[in-house]
Amino acid sequence: MEIHFKIIGIILIALALVHVIFPKYFNWQKELQSLSLVNKQMMVVHTFFIALTILLMGLLCLTSSTELITTKLGKTISLGLGIFWSIRLFIQFFGYSATLWKGKPFETTVHIVFSLLWLYLSGIFIWAGVH
Repeated sequence: MEIHFKIIGIILIALALVHVIFPKYFNWQKELQSLSLVNKQMMVVHTFFIALTILLMGLLCLTSSTELITTKLGKTISLGLGIFWSIRLFIQFFGYSATLWKGKPFETTVHIVFSLLWLYLSGIFIWAGVH
């Protein structure tokens, strides 16, 4: 089980770092022009804190995998992370419109890959939390 936490740690750190390219990739300079200053800044600040949270989750998995699996507190944290990623999996299907990816090969691939990733994260964390 520890190897899964190490793998997850690496994946989450990489995912956090990918957030750096979001403003350019999603063309936020143009796309967010019509928003008020507070809404623009909320997008940037919230994206930063989401990335930071994911980075810290990844570091926690890399540095404390044994504790996350074997201690009562660790199991509670693991279960909480499992719930977090399960909700993210749910949002993948019910928070985003399928028109964003259906019929588009690249977007469909990304949708499938991230759906499988959220499923993996949910499963490992919940398993660690309840066993």
